[in-house]
Amino acid sequence: MQKKPTVGIIGLGIIGSRVAANLRRAGFPVVVWNRTPRSEPNFLASPAEVAEVADIIQIFVQDGKALLEVLQNLSPALTARHVVLNHATVHPQQTLEAASIVERRGAQFLDAPFTGSRDAAAEGKLVYFVGGFADILGQVRPVLEISSKETVAVGPVGAATTVKIANNILIAAQVASLAEALELLKFEGVPLDKLGETLQHSAANSSTLAMKLPQMLGADYEPRFSTKNMLKDLQFGLEIAHAQGTEFPATAAAAAALRRTAESGLGDADFAAVASHYSFPGMEQNLFSLKPPAHLAAEEKSHKSKNGLAGLWSFFRKR
Repeated sequence: MQKKPTVGIIGLGIIGSRVAANLRRAGFPVVVWNRTPRSEPNFLASPAEVAEVADIIQIFVQDGKALLEVLQNLSPALTARHVVLNHATVHPQQTLEAASIVERRGAQFLDAPFTGSRDAAAEGKLVYFVGGFADILGQVRPVLEISSKETVAVGPVGAATTVKIANNILIAAQVASLAEALELLKFEGVPLDKLGETLQHSAANSSTLAMKLPQMLGADYEPRFSTKNMLKDLQFGLEIAHAQGTEFPATAAAAAALRRTAESGLGDADFAAVASHYSFPGMEQNLFSLKPPAHLAAEEKSHKSKNGLAGLWSFFRKR
C-alpha cells in the first residue's frame, strides 16, 4: 500500500481548519500552522517548519499580503519535492509573484482557489479551480479530493484566480439583488416566503439564492464567507477593469452594498448581511409557523379569516 504524503495546512480559519480535519479523518499525516496559535494536532512553530515535514502544502490565508509573507518564510525550506497550493483569492499579479517565489526554489506551485463555504468545506464538497501544470495537479489530486466534490483545471497559473474573481462577481450581484427583491415584496405586502416558492419555477433561481434566502429571512449572518472577503474579491475585479480602461457598473453596485455592510460593523459576518440594511430579517423566517402570544391568537385568527395571507402578513408587520 502506497504511503500517503504528509500535508501541511497553513491558515486555520473557517476553511483551512475543516480541510485539515477531513485530511486527518482520511488517514493523511497533517501538520499545521496559523498566525494565531491554535489547539490543533501537530501545530508547528512556523511555515518553514511545515515545509520541513510536509510534501504538499495548502495555504488558506486571507489576502495577498499574508500569502507573500508566508511564502517568504516558507521559501528557505522549499525543495524540488514540494508542491505548494495557494487557495486564497488574491490579485492575479500576486498569484504570479507567489508562483515565482516558490519556483525559484525548484518547488512546484498551483493556483487553486475554491468555491464553496464553511459547510461545503466541512462536508468535503468544495470545488477547486486549478491553474498550473496538469502533471503537478495529478500528483496532488488525491489530496484535493478529500475536501472537494470537483477539481477543475482552467489553464496556467493565474487563470484560476481570475476565474474565482469572475465567479464571485456573479455571486455577489445575485445576493445583493436578492436583498432588494425581498425588500420590494415587503413594500407591497407580499409574504416573503412566496419568493422562494416562485423561484422554484423561475430561470432566476440558483444554488446561491437557495442558500442565501433562508439566511436572510432568519437574519443568520454567521460567517460562511465573510462580507470583507467578498468585497476584497470584487475590488480585484474593479481594479482589473479600471486598468483595462473599462467599467463594471453591476460589480461596482454590488461592491458598494458590501462596503456599506462592512462599514456598519458586519465585515466579519456572512455576506448575506447585505440584507441587514432592510427591515425584514428575523421574524419573517417563521411567519406562518409563528405562534403568537395567547392574547393575540384570536386577533391573528380574525385577520387571517377576513383578509387571507396578505392580511396575516399585515398583522405581523404591525407587531
